[in-house]
Amino acid sequence: MLNNSDAFIALPDGIDTLEEIFQIGSWAQLNIHHKPIGLLNVDGFFNKLLSFLDQAGEENFIPHSARRIFISASTAEEMIDKLEDFVYKPDLVAAQIDWSKGSSSKKRKMNLSLHL
Repeated sequence: MLNNSDAFIALPDGIDTLEEIFQIGSWAQLNIHHKPIGLLNVDGFFNKLLSFLDQAGEENFIPHSARRIFISASTAEEMIDKLEDFVYKPDLVAAQIDWSKGSSSKKRKMNLSLHL
């Protein structure tokens, strides 16, 4: 899905949808993608989530680029217009990690032994 899409759109729904929204959002924060995440905000369904994201950005819990990647619209037509106009603007302090396939030929070995 990630490689075959230009954007992501979430419709009002339950916990599973919120989990998917934040998973895709965390991938953007990790520079795995720079695609917009559209929230179809029917009857203000996502208003409190958007307020939470605004506050998290204002208080520097998330980078501003992570907040800006979330696009809100109340109609499908408005959503399409906003997604087409979206331009990713990275934060200068954001980590520049390359998560593309094959970017690391070296495998790290972890010591998971338990010492009591």
